[in-house]
Amino acid sequence: MTSSETTLKEQITPPAENSLTRFMNRYATPLTTGLFAVSTISGVALFFHLAPGAFHGMHEWLSIVLLAPVVLHVWKNWRSILSYAKRGTLIIPLVLSLIVALPFAISGMSGNARGRNPAFRAVSVLTQARLADLAPILKKEPDDLLAALKRRGFTVQSADETLEAIAATAGKQASDALMAVLPNR
Repeated sequence: MTSSETTLKEQITPPAENSLTRFMNRYATPLTTGLFAVSTISGVALFFHLAPGAFHGMHEWLSIVLLAPVVLHVWKNWRSILSYAKRGTLIIPLVLSLIVALPFAISGMSGNARGRNPAFRAVSVLTQARLADLAPILKKEPDDLLAALKRRGFTVQSADETLEAIAATAGKQASDALMAVLPNR
C-alpha cells in the first residue's frame, strides 16, 4: 500500500469509537426526541385541562428525565452549538425564550394566582376550615365527617379540628383527608 492509499483509507475510515461515543451517537437524539414528544403531548393535555391526573406526574417526571438525553445531545453536537453561538443564531433565540419566560416566572413568584387552577386555592380553603364549618358546605353533619375520616384511618377528636391538622397527625396530605369527606359523585 502506498502512502497516498493509506491516507485515503484513514480519511474514509472513522476513528474507533468508545462505548460512550457509540451510545451518544445511537441514543442521544432518539431519546431526546421521544421524551420531548411525551413532554409535548402531556404539556398540551395539561394546558387544555385534559385528564390532568393522568398527565401531571408524567409531565413533571419525564421532563426531568429528558434532561439526561438533552445533555448527551448537547455534548454530541457541541461544535455545532458553538458555531451557532459564533454566528449569533443561538443567542437571539435564547434571549427571546428568556424574555417570553420571565413574565410567567415573575407572576408565579409574586404570588399572583391569575391563570392558576382555582381548585388548588379551594382545596387550601377547605382543608383549613374546621369540620363543623365544613359540614354544611358538604351538606353533611359534623359527625358524618368524623365517621368518614375514621373509616379512612384518620384519628379525629372533635369537629373543631381542621382537615389539615387531622392529615398532619396521620402523616398524610390535607387533600387525602378532604377526599375522605367529599361526596362520591
